[in-house]
Amino acid sequence: MNGDDEKVLDTYRSFLLLSEISGDQQLSQRELAKRLGIALGLVNSYLKNLVAKGFVRVNNFPKNRYAYLLTPKGFAEKSRLAYQHLSYFSGLYTVARQDYLKLFKSMSAHGVKQVAFCGIDEVAEIAYLSLKEAGMELTVAMDAEAAGRKFFDKSVVTPAIGLLSGNHNIVITSMKRGDALRDELLRMGVEPERIHQAGRS
Repeated sequence: MNGDDEKVLDTYRSFLLLSEISGDQQLSQRELAKRLGIALGLVNSYLKNLVAKGFVRVNNFPKNRYAYLLTPKGFAEKSRLAYQHLSYFSGLYTVARQDYLKLFKSMSAHGVKQVAFCGIDEVAEIAYLSLKEAGMELTVAMDAEAAGRKFFDKSVVTPAIGLLSGNHNIVITSMKRGDALRDELLRMGVEPERIHQAGRS
């Protein structure tokens, strides 16, 4: 991932955090981490940064509970980030949709009818639409960070559990973690020819 991608991902995560905090529910750091599918330590680091910038304030409750509230400045920042990312993600959507459709049509032409997804984030949702358009079926959704969440009609499982359920053709469905997920699958003994990534020849 290059520096520009890192910056986009960084501000996108800030935007997601601000969006979650602006809701009605009072969420703990652990709950925020689970909702966003990112590590607890990372949520802590982002929150400290947002508090330091005056976008978020912290309310203390008994039993060491904290509530995170958006300040007026935080609401303005959330709107700014939403506008900034709209153009980026509409571009990402178009490219990812075409890349995954091309991949799935190629796999289908080689007799593949079912696939497993590895990496469940906003790109995985785009990939799922392309999968359906290609007339294929999703058997397993795998992601250690999102395990336990629902992805359409599937419960997300860890790769270790997903791999136990069969010898799948696995499609990497996260752009930001694609290479890391591929390396993890290879370490777990998946044959390279069973791992597929969109946009790669």
